[in-house]
Parts: sequence; C-alpha cells; structure tokens
Amino acid sequence: MSSPAHKIRNGVLAVTIWRNTSIEKGTSWYSVSTSRSYKTGDDTWKESDSLGFDDLLHMAKLLDQAHSWIGKQMEADSKVRKARKEADNGED
Repeated sequence: MSSPAHKIRNGVLAVTIWRNTSIEKGTSWYSVSTSRSYKTGDDTWKESDSLGFDDLLHMAKLLDQAHSWIGKQMEADSKVRKARKEADNGED
C-alpha cells in the first residue's frame, strides 16, 4: 500500500488524502478518506469512519482544508505536466 499524499488532523479526527495515478491514461486524481480515532476499554486505539454530531462541523472544516490542499496540488501537478510536455517537445 502506498503512503498518503497528505494527512490533516484535528484531535481525534483526520482526513487522509491519497494521490491516484492511471498509467494507461497518464492522469492522476486525489481521493479522501475520513476517520475518527477512539480508545477501547483496554486502552487500545482504533479508527472508525463513523462520526457523531459533535464531530460534523470539525470534519467539515478538515474537508475544506483538504479541498484547498488538493486544489493547490492539482495546479502544481498541471505545471509539472506542462513543463515535461514542453521539455519533450524541445528534444525533437
């Protein structure tokens, strides 16, 4: 399994951003997973994708931050692709 591209945390809540690539199409995109950490009775930490009422606004803010991060990353990815394309065209 690959490493996340980025992770944003606020207390027990987290948003993990994954970069996905299609080799066949030469494209990439980002996906997001959310989680809430909790402690069991034996003090073991676990994760759930289930949120409670008090978590909703906090998770919405984390998702907003994830949206901003992905937008900036997609812009940077586009600049890299453009530079590579120009470099490839210059080699001919």
